[in-house]
Order: sequence, then C-alpha cells, then structure tokens
Amino acid sequence: MPRLAMTTMMLGTAMAAAGCARDAETGSIVAGGRTAIAAMRTATGADVGRATATEVAGGVRFTLDARGLPPGTHGAHVHTVGRCDAPDFTTAGGHWNPSARQHGSMNPQGSHTGDLPNLIVGADGRGTLGITIAGATMDAMLDADGATMMVHAAADDLRTDPSGNSGGRIACGVFQPG
Repeated sequence: MPRLAMTTMMLGTAMAAAGCARDAETGSIVAGGRTAIAAMRTATGADVGRATATEVAGGVRFTLDARGLPPGTHGAHVHTVGRCDAPDFTTAGGHWNPSARQHGSMNPQGSHTGDLPNLIVGADGRGTLGITIAGATMDAMLDADGATMMVHAAADDLRTDPSGNSGGRIACGVFQPG
C-alpha cells in the first residue's frame, strides 16, 4: 500500500476512534437515567407527534418526532413552564434559559439551554430532530413548574433574541416523567 494511502487510512481510523471516545463521555446512555415524554398537540388538540428528553452522560438528549405539521423549517425549543394552553401556548413561557444567555447557537452571547436545531418538516408533514444538550439536567428542566417542547411556525434564525424570529407557536407538549 502506498505510504500516503496508509497514512491517510491510519489518520482516519485514529480520528474515528477519537470521535467514539468523545461520544462515550457526553451523550452516552446512563444506567437508570430518567426520561420525560411530551405528547405534541396543536391549538385545536390534534396529535402531531412526541418529544422525549433522556438523561445521558453529561447532559440531556432531546428528540422530536413530528407528523401532521406544515412542510418547511420550524424553530424548536424547550420552554420554561409545563403548560400548553391554547390558542397561542404563551402559558409555556419563554425558552429554558437558566444561564441567562442570549438566544441562538449563532449568537456570540448565546445560547439558551432550550435552543434546539430547526425542525425540517417534509412534504408528508413529518420531521425529526435529535440533539444532546451538554450541561442540561433533568432536575433543572423538570423543576416545580415543569417544561414544554415547542414548535414554531417559521425557521429559527439561530441568533436573534429572544426567539430567533421563529414566529407563532404551532405545537406544544408538556414533559411528563416517563
């Protein structure tokens, strides 16, 4: 095997191994880790999916499996209050932000703990996302007033405080310990 090809292969293997080692530290399953589930609903009560928060090493893993939503890009966030009162879900409060930072992963003064990537919904009304938020805890999220998963009408620009210009709230689910 030529020397350059061998070096490239060894470097790739080392990088892959380093990535696996890092993943084993933050985001790996925790024995006895807690889970919370949120049934996602529209303001009219239609079932549009499920969100899950799972305690993992070094943080909390959030997943969102949506269906029946308008196609396009939608902001998705964890909000501070465990209430989803129609018609506009404002009872869910603002984004989960225990560190009092600015909104968005692209904001040099951000981001909120509850800032998640945009949810991309296909023409079939389905979309999924998953992310581990390092440093987040189930205790902080499931405090006395709870928490919600929120889907917004428009894309999150990932930088504008307080909500990334992501528009109205179109789906909400209250996290319940699972």
